[in-house]
Amino acid sequence: MNALQFSATGDLSALRFVEVATPVPAPGEVLVRIKAAGLNPSDVKNVLGRFPYTTLPRIPGRDFAGVVVQGPQALVGQEVWGTGRDLGFFADGSHAEYLTVSAKGVAPKPSHLSFAQAASLGVPYTTAWDALERSGVSKGTRVLVIGANGAVGSAALALAKIRGAQVLAAVRRPQQAEMLQGQGFEAIVLDNPEALGAQVLGVFKGGADVIFDTTGFWLPAAVAGLAPFGRIAIIAAPVDGQVQLPALALYRKGGSVVGINSLLYDCEQCAVMLEQFGRFFDEGALPLPTGLREVALATACRVLKR
Repeated sequence: MNALQFSATGDLSALRFVEVATPVPAPGEVLVRIKAAGLNPSDVKNVLGRFPYTTLPRIPGRDFAGVVVQGPQALVGQEVWGTGRDLGFFADGSHAEYLTVSAKGVAPKPSHLSFAQAASLGVPYTTAWDALERSGVSKGTRVLVIGANGAVGSAALALAKIRGAQVLAAVRRPQQAEMLQGQGFEAIVLDNPEALGAQVLGVFKGGADVIFDTTGFWLPAAVAGLAPFGRIAIIAAPVDGQVQLPALALYRKGGSVVGINSLLYDCEQCAVMLEQFGRFFDEGALPLPTGLREVALATACRVLKR
């Protein structure tokens, strides 16, 4: 089969379009013919050597959608999608024509999603779902999503809405706020970190129950906008990994910080999440992705190296 593969890290030039043996599923696994595979920032960082536990040589790629061609008879011929921490790091990933994965590591693909649409959603949507789950977002929860125009942020807005939460989006540009308002979301424009608390309190009396910072830059400022016993979920940090947190203000509010890391979940755990929210695409409650750029596997190396 054809695949993208790297045998060294540190530069995208290490990524090659190669021909390798088609994998053979072990007992309890399925062989998926990949119809589309997503490209996430972590896939690029993987080739650049940001994940020292990655074993080489390796086929990258975490998100996929395709058709089961070998495995338990009940699954053969089924259209599936999936994602997980093991793909592309400890085992070969989805940037190939075929992929082996646990039979419990795939979920039925929503019929309203094309293969490309489904493959674009794995990491963003499971990350957002995990953040909302672990932050206790339910009906009536007041939620602020910082970086609401990004892949994870927009997923969090959509998922919080179907949970019945009161949702506020925060973005950097007025045009982005106008676009979100046109989609029915209340939005604020981020500017001075010292003003964030007042902006949030101007919308949510008493503060936000949950603040989801998808950018890694607003954690200290977010504390001022937090309601008593509120939660701040984070998925990123500054380059040096350090943040000066206003601990006094945080503990006086009974607040807590929730770390969200999609690489904590294997394919089987992610498949459970995909099944939990996947049905909402077919029910029309979640928006279908638009504006996707599709690239053939054979040309992917050239596109990535530009």
